[in-house]
Amino acid sequence: MVRIRLRRVGRKKQPSYRVVVTDSRSPRDGRYIEIIGFYNPRTEPATMTLKEERALYWLSVGAQPSDAVRRILDKLGTLARYERLTKGEALEVLVAEAEAAASASEPVSPKTRRPAPVRAEKAAQAAAEDAGA
Repeated sequence: MVRIRLRRVGRKKQPSYRVVVTDSRSPRDGRYIEIIGFYNPRTEPATMTLKEERALYWLSVGAQPSDAVRRILDKLGTLARYERLTKGEALEVLVAEAEAAASASEPVSPKTRRPAPVRAEKAAQAAAEDAGA
């Protein structure tokens, strides 16, 4: 069975993931058929990019997404577009819609990290002091 799943890349304790199409028998970071996207949970908000046309193709030929990839596809709207594709809409129209949605969203730098909880508390304290002064 062909699966769409995440492949871990990145340094130790700094994960980022590639969305890959692979045989379900392959190990997590093993051999894959094609890279169709990227996911970085360490940015705020999480960075998700996807080759919409290839994702729709692989879904149409029967590839099954993992649970994590299903959430990513749902958040990006790919699953809704796939349902419309199965009902007969043109692939070009759906891909153009996905590109328009991606360009309309605010770009996120992959180097942006979530603030540490200690820093957030200090920033809140500093804001409270400024408001009180």
